Amino acid sequence: MKTGSCLCGAVSFDVHGQLRPVLACHCIQCRKQTGNYMSATACADAELKLTRADGLKWFRSSPEAQRGFCQECGSVLFWKQDGSDTTSISAGAIDGATGATLEGHIFCESAGDYYEIAGGSYRKERW
Repeated sequence: MKTGSCLCGAVSFDVHGQLRPVLACHCIQCRKQTGNYMSATACADAELKLTRADGLKWFRSSPEAQRGFCQECGSVLFWKQDGSDTTSISAGAIDGATGATLEGHIFCESAGDYYEIAGGSYRKERW
């Protein structure tokens, strides 16, 4: 089991299963939300349990997906595609070691000009 939370603790969660390898997303929305690119793992919805959610707010960022964040401290926590049975989780929100590795990069065509894309076994210009 892994645990995680936002910076202030108003949102916390447990993951009772395997985490997906980390993907780094360089899309415009992730860059605007995080100030850089988003590194996220994921798990099945059935394996994600919110242990505290009074700070959790969901924002519909596109017709197909929404983003979960803490409305108290602003921590970026989740990304959820409509109809999917998995939830992406900000890798940095996991407490301690994740046990996950960086698999690759997506939306590389939107990457900022102030960093180099490194690590992972693949790069996709789009998704």
